[in-house]
Amino acid sequence: MKTIVYVAITVVLVGWVVMQKVTAQKLKNYRLSVAEFKQAISEGKIQLIDVRTANEYKSGHIPKAINMDVLSQSNFKQQIETLDKNRPTYIYCRSGKRSLKALNQMIKNGYTHIYDLKGGYLEWNK
Repeated sequence: MKTIVYVAITVVLVGWVVMQKVTAQKLKNYRLSVAEFKQAISEGKIQLIDVRTANEYKSGHIPKAINMDVLSQSNFKQQIETLDKNRPTYIYCRSGKRSLKALNQMIKNGYTHIYDLKGGYLEWNK
């Protein structure tokens, strides 16, 4: 009986690890370098979202970016519902961690053309 339980736990854990790797690989397709991000946002009608706090946004941001603080979950959920899910959407935060959280949330909410600035605003300013 113990063997069956151990095998079942192992199968579940291996499945979880594989899913995490697949998810990480999939997200790489949505993360752009600074050069790719700059090129993309200069090419057309896009939605540019800064997911940092209001104070961070006020201290400096990419021109034409709209501030939607991902840490304010209830507000963030409401704000992203006002966006066009089919229009290219580019997001960033300070270093790339919060925007990755926002990216995951927006993909789950049906956004089909969403891209994240790898390294965030810190990389942008280098």
